[in-house]
This record gives sequence, C-alpha cells and structure tokens, in this order.
Amino acid sequence: MSPTELEPRRAARLGAVQALYQMEMSGASIADVVDEFDAGKLPRESEASLSAVEGDGALFKTLVDGAVNRQATIDRCIARHLGKNWRLDRLDAVARAILRAGATELEQCAETPVAVVIDEYIEIAKGFLDAAEIGFINATLDACARELRA
Repeated sequence: MSPTELEPRRAARLGAVQALYQMEMSGASIADVVDEFDAGKLPRESEASLSAVEGDGALFKTLVDGAVNRQATIDRCIARHLGKNWRLDRLDAVARAILRAGATELEQCAETPVAVVIDEYIEIAKGFLDAAEIGFINATLDACARELRA
C-alpha cells in the first residue's frame, strides 16, 4: 500500500478514535459522528498533511459501526488481555477508544495485515498517550490479534 493510499485510511482510523471518544464523552450518536466525518470535521488533527487528507469513509463507518454494534464482544476481548486487577472502565477514555477501534479493525478487516493495524493505532496513540500507555496499547492489540485472527 503506497503512502497516498495509506493517508485516507490513517485519517479514517484517527477519525474513528475521535468519534468513539466523542460518543463516550458526549453521548453523540453514530449518525452524528458519521455526519461530522462526512462534513470533514473529523479527524481533528494538527498535522497539516493529515488534516488536508479526505478520510476513507467506508473504513471509518466500519470501525465506528463495528465498535458500537459489537462493543460487548470487543470489550470482552480487550478485557481478557488487560493486566491483573485492571478493568476496561479504569482505562483512560482515549486508550479505550484506541483499543476499541483497533480491535474492531482486527476483527472486521481481515485483509489488513495485523502488523499494519497495530502500527497504525500505535501512531495514533503517540499523539495522545505517554510511552508506558503506548506499550500497553501495543501489547493489548497484539494479544487481541492472536484471538481475533485465530
């Protein structure tokens, strides 16, 4: 996949993480966040190169719909791979959104290699989380990938 093909997908992934976060924090609906994405309001990114890129609408909708409609299944998968005495609701809302979007893509987009999915969500995490949390995201998505792609 060339960099020009990757950029719309990267924008869709970032938009999906932001949408999932927005939905959790404000109670926005799927329709609300899809409208914002279609209007170019998501993703919100300071990098000029990404903010000028139109996102992959199909991937965005797959990630948001899948994370919402399969949230119980996705959350159980994530929770199984958290450290002892950790619960999903104890994680930062941004980390939850990243993990939910990443696990959804692992489950629903089998054509995308696991390494690509994990790398993309690690790059997103770098914009929001510290190094320890980034390592945690990496390990959790890797464990989820072994389960979801088995």
